[in-house]
Amino acid sequence: MREIIEGLWFVALGSVFGGMARFWLSGMVARRIGESFPWGTLIVNVSGAFAIGVFGALAAAGHGVFATPGPWLFAVTGFLGCYTTVSSFALQTLALARDGEGFRAISNVMFSLVFCLIAVALGFAATRVMT
Repeated sequence: MREIIEGLWFVALGSVFGGMARFWLSGMVARRIGESFPWGTLIVNVSGAFAIGVFGALAAAGHGVFATPGPWLFAVTGFLGCYTTVSSFALQTLALARDGEGFRAISNVMFSLVFCLIAVALGFAATRVMT
């Protein structure tokens, strides 16, 4: 039972910081670039995909702190779970489609899918170089 409570604390704390980071970064991007396309959400999702690639590679190789349960729960389940924005992505894509912006909606799906997959792969590759 103690492990479960500890795990919940790690996830909760990571979620707090992940949510704040998401709010700050996506807002900053939207203020600087504009909101005609959900660039803030895309950047958050791609950077989160890169980070999960790094953490996943470290954990898979048994290297460092992310190979242990507490830091993994904090960083991946908590922080990145709250930081990445799949629900926002879905809502924004639907809004684009419903507003008659089919090309932008499809572009958002394609950019998000391709860039996030590339970012995860780059995270793994960057970790190989660092270890």
